[in-house]
Amino acid sequence: MQNGMVTTFVRATREMLLEQSWPRLRTCVESLTDEQIWWRPNSSSNSIGNLVLHLNGNVTQWIIGSFAHADDRRDRPAEFSRTEGIGREELVKTLATTMERVAAVLNDLTEDDLLKRYDIQGYNTTGLEAIYHVTEHFALHYGQIAYITKMLSDRDLGFYRELNKTGRIEHSGPARP
Repeated sequence: MQNGMVTTFVRATREMLLEQSWPRLRTCVESLTDEQIWWRPNSSSNSIGNLVLHLNGNVTQWIIGSFAHADDRRDRPAEFSRTEGIGREELVKTLATTMERVAAVLNDLTEDDLLKRYDIQGYNTTGLEAIYHVTEHFALHYGQIAYITKMLSDRDLGFYRELNKTGRIEHSGPARP
């Protein structure tokens, strides 16, 4: 059972990770060709494909491996060494399955889960810190993916159309308190 703090944290995580960053990332990947997904500006930079593989590995290791007790079979170097071979449909499908598992984990979180310590990727961290890390990490790489998508497609992705010139969402009807 979730208390007020846990409910608030889970709601914020769900909004940022599952309702904002993930759908926008998916839109980016689905709008590009496989060739564009594996394009790298230089040998020191990652492609969108690498970033999607990396996010899948990170989310699986830090959330699913910890809270759902799944085996940690992550091969982090392979996330970055790949240069082709996985199409956008498969990349999206794999990450979508992972994000569905994250949603299930979030539904079942308790205060004890968030306060418990976990050993993840050589770090001893609380559950709360692990989820916070994944949310921040996902947003960071989603931003890179959005930037590369805009660069390759030369178009506005339209993710903030609902904002007015002040940066606030415009509401119709009576003012909200």
